Amino acid sequence: MGEFVSLEVEAGVGTIRLDRPPVNALNNQVQIELALAAKEASERDDVRAVIIHGGPKAFVGGADIKEMADKSYVEMAKFGAALTASLTAVAQIPKPTVAAITGYALGGGLELALAADRRIAGDNVKVGQPEIQLGIIPGAGGTQRLARLIGPSKAKDLIFTGRFVKAHEARELGILDEVVAPDDVYEAALKWASQFVNGPAVALRAAKAAIDGGLNTDLETGLKLETSLFTALWATEDQANGMRSFIENGPGKATFEGK
Repeated sequence: MGEFVSLEVEAGVGTIRLDRPPVNALNNQVQIELALAAKEASERDDVRAVIIHGGPKAFVGGADIKEMADKSYVEMAKFGAALTASLTAVAQIPKPTVAAITGYALGGGLELALAADRRIAGDNVKVGQPEIQLGIIPGAGGTQRLARLIGPSKAKDLIFTGRFVKAHEARELGILDEVVAPDDVYEAALKWASQFVNGPAVALRAAKAAIDGGLNTDLETGLKLETSLFTALWATEDQANGMRSFIENGPGKATFEGK
């Protein structure tokens, strides 16, 4: 457990919790601890799905501007690479992930949320990529993941203006997947994550790898990746159990071991 980031596991769901008041700004230490928590969540067999949560007041208000402001180019090149690597570690967790967003997800905070598979937020949340107001651009996935998620035109509007977007508009844009009452954010995320606890872990990992890998290449290559991952599942016990259960008992009654 780090000073600012921890991994808490209960009933198969791991919660990566950020706790650096007042707004969980992503300084160098948080980046390191976040990457370590993501690695642990990836490797632990008792973690079947992951929630990223910043507590009841704020998800992440952004990167630590005070830490960044006076860095030289050489120093910033190293810092920027580390920030991107920490968020990439979250994106590469081979299990279903959901960002439980409260308060604000701005700059690096939105970039962290974009690294999750799903985003659930309170109806009072504001999100955005306001880096342009500082004379810079998003540097940890904002220009890439946001454009892939909502399309280049909408992403350019948000990045060029740096404006804050309220929860319901963010849902209409496709940034958020679900908007709930502020006090219900974590429970809604837990409900979504919990449905995968007894699921076919190997197939879920393959599905995520196929989707994410396919988005980063052309259709022909993506289809080849899909076929490879699809056929590889015939080496798993879950495939044998799932199909046997379907034949004998009908759909939706299989039990899986994640093997």
